[in-house]
Amino acid sequence: MDNKLELPDEQGHFGLYGGKFVPETLMPALSELESAYAQACADPTFQRQFHALCCDYAGRPTPLYHAQKLSGKMGGAQILLKREDLLHTGAHKINNTLGQGLLALRMDKRRIIAETGAGQHGVAAATVCAMLGLECVVYMGEEDVQRQSLNVFRMKLLGAEVRPVPTGSRTLKDAINEAIRDWVTNVRTTYYLMGSVVGPHPYPMMVRDFQSIIGRETKEQIMGAHGRLPDYIIACVGGGSNAIGIFHPFVNDLSVKFIGVEAAGRGMSKGNHAATLVAGRPGVLHGAKSYLLQDKHGQVSDTKSIAPGLDYPGVGPEHSYYKDIGRAIYVAVTDKEALEGFRLLATTEGIIPALESAHAIYYASRIAPELGKDKLLVVNISGRGDKDIPIVAEALGVSL
Repeated sequence: MDNKLELPDEQGHFGLYGGKFVPETLMPALSELESAYAQACADPTFQRQFHALCCDYAGRPTPLYHAQKLSGKMGGAQILLKREDLLHTGAHKINNTLGQGLLALRMDKRRIIAETGAGQHGVAAATVCAMLGLECVVYMGEEDVQRQSLNVFRMKLLGAEVRPVPTGSRTLKDAINEAIRDWVTNVRTTYYLMGSVVGPHPYPMMVRDFQSIIGRETKEQIMGAHGRLPDYIIACVGGGSNAIGIFHPFVNDLSVKFIGVEAAGRGMSKGNHAATLVAGRPGVLHGAKSYLLQDKHGQVSDTKSIAPGLDYPGVGPEHSYYKDIGRAIYVAVTDKEALEGFRLLATTEGIIPALESAHAIYYASRIAPELGKDKLLVVNISGRGDKDIPIVAEALGVSL
């Protein structure tokens, strides 16, 4: 098998995508980070620390659960759920924050900045900083602060400073903008703990590597339980870290089909969705080239999604590459359909997923009936839905 899927190259490119499109002041910091990460990867002590914390602190391995009732209701493929929602802090984000938190300590950077949309990365960053004794500042768009007030309170309880961002669309894109501005100003003392597989090299590679523990576990678990690989893996895609995390260990297993599910929001008209790979075109955002939602003048478009973690106009460069070479297909699910997925999993399996994950559940429920009962379909449940109860209640017209 050609190793072309084992990217990035030395310049941080996944085919046409990725790279480093940043101010000159950040280039030394990125070079320092790249060198520190390479050394950490080669250090057995670092690897042992990371895996020990993933197990003893975060709660790995997470189960690969056969959703028999949901599978029976759909009447087709057997649906297996990778339960990242059972991790400490309630989402896959802790995998990456543990890895980068240890790396920040290794680099003696004791001030951590992070961005967050749904709040799960912010909570995970604040959690790890509290545990490791690091200062933590989290940037969050004002709209997301309102939508995810529970997570804002959790971050503050954990000792983090939450800085609302009032500019632009007041969502994840704008939080990243402010975090980068902070990093430029305080680059010598500050570590930027990026939350997804976006941004300049080496972040897309580094976050992917830390999140790939999801896919490695999934491969071992499904081989142990079923003696073979899955036919499909489905995951929601905003920036794309949970999806790359489960996809990447299977990337050269070409019998396994990847489906990434984006947010169609209120519909696929301009400004009403966040389906970057479905409807976008290549451009540069936040230090890397990838697919991007933009107007004819190259200005970044507004986005909409009921799921704050999917409300982003860009996507990871590795996903962009997978799209171009046909290794993965990307589809879009509306807010209304995501709510159906949310209720479906809750009522059939007693599992309340994050709204982000509910997009993947809905799409799985649509394709499972078209597949034979001998097919295995894995859905990554990237997070739990506690944080989204107020949003869902409002959408359903329920007063809490």
